[in-house]
Amino acid sequence: MKACVLLHNMIVEDEKEMAKEPIDLNVVPEIAAYLGVDLGKILIKRFADGEIYVQLQESVRGCDVFLVQSTCSPVNENLMELFVMIDACRRASARSITAVIPYFGYARADRKAQGREAITAKLAANLLTEAGCDRVIVCDIHSTQALGYFDIPVDHIYGQPVILDYLASKTISEDLVVVSPDVGGVVRARAFAKKLFDAPLAIVDKRRQGHNMSEVMHLIGDVKGKVAIMVDDMIDTAGTITSAAALLKQEGAEAVYACCTHAVFSPPAIERLSGGIFEEVIVTNSILLPEDKCFPQLTVLSMANLVAETIWHVHRDGSVSSIFQ
Repeated sequence: MKACVLLHNMIVEDEKEMAKEPIDLNVVPEIAAYLGVDLGKILIKRFADGEIYVQLQESVRGCDVFLVQSTCSPVNENLMELFVMIDACRRASARSITAVIPYFGYARADRKAQGREAITAKLAANLLTEAGCDRVIVCDIHSTQALGYFDIPVDHIYGQPVILDYLASKTISEDLVVVSPDVGGVVRARAFAKKLFDAPLAIVDKRRQGHNMSEVMHLIGDVKGKVAIMVDDMIDTAGTITSAAALLKQEGAEAVYACCTHAVFSPPAIERLSGGIFEEVIVTNSILLPEDKCFPQLTVLSMANLVAETIWHVHRDGSVSSIFQ
C-alpha cells in the first residue's frame, strides 16, 4: 500500500524560520488526527511582487498525496496557491494527487444566465486538471451540475449528516418545518426534511434584483406556530436568508434556525445574522472563521471526521457513497 501524505498550506515568510508545528487551519489538523497521520511539511512563501513559491519539505515520490485547501477568501490567492502546490507534487513524482476542497470557490457561476458571462466553475475545473490534479473531493458544491465540468474523477460529499446529528441531539419542538430560502434549493431542503423526522417542507419564492441582492415575494407552505429550519449550502452576505427569515416570522413561525455548510460571511452578513431574528445559526468548519466573524448565535460544527473518512476510502479504493448510507 502506497503512503498517504496529507498536505496543507503552511505559509512561512522565511525558509530558515519554518514552523515546526502546523498552523491551525481549523479542519485540517482534525483530519490528520482522525487519520492518525502527521501533516506533510510544505513551504509556501511570497516573493516581493506577490508571486507564490512552493517547496515540499519531504519526499512524496510514489505517494498518494491529498492537498487540503478551501478556496475561500482570499479566493484568488488560495486557488493559485492550490495550483502551485499541485504542480510541485506532480514534479516531485507523487503517485496520485487529490485536491480536497471543503469549499469550492467560483462554483456559483455555473451557467450563462445572461449574455457574455463567463462560466468560472468550468474554468476552475479545467485549471485543476491542467495543473496535474488526478482527483477532486468537494463538499456541498453550489450546483451539482458543476461536477460534470471536471474531466477527472470527483467525489462529492455532504455536510448535512453533521448538521442533522446536531439538530437531532437538541431539544427542539417536534412541530418542525424545513424551509428552502429559494426555489433553487428545494431539492436540498427536501432531502434534509426527509431525514429530519420526515418534516414538512416550505419554500420562499424570491426574485433576485442583482448579485448579492434579493427580494422576497411570498411563502409556499405553512409555518405558523412551527419551528422553521432554513437550509442552504452557503451564507454569503446573508441577504437572502435574513429576508426569508423575516417573512417566516411575519407568517407566524415560532422560531427560525439557519443551517448551512459554508459560512462565507461577506459583509454585512454578521450584522444581519446577529440581529436577533435567528434562534441559532448552524454552520460547519469548511471555511475558517476568524474571531471577528463569530457572534453569540453562531454554532460551528466540525466536518473533519467526514472528510477524513472520505480520504481514507479514496486511498483504500473504497466506496465513498457508503459513508452516507
